[in-house]
Amino acid sequence: MQFMKKDAIKIFEDKKVRAIWDEEQQKWYFSIVDMIAVLTNSPNPQVYWRVMKKRLRDEGNETVTICNGLKMQAADGKNQTI
Repeated sequence: MQFMKKDAIKIFEDKKVRAIWDEEQQKWYFSIVDMIAVLTNSPNPQVYWRVMKKRLRDEGNETVTICNGLKMQAADGKNQTI
């Protein structure tokens, strides 16, 4: 998947959500970890997502197996796969 470099920060309920615009597909891709933080108020959304993915896989849900991680800029300025 090739992305034009159009990173953005969206604000939802005063919380930052990282996003990337895919010019070819005309779609926004959002950080699932950031969305989990917004929707659940979890103190550790990375762990929440990891546990949820494992539970879904254990139930036979294939949705998480076909999800590809994207590199997005973290708060410390480094790129991380999310």
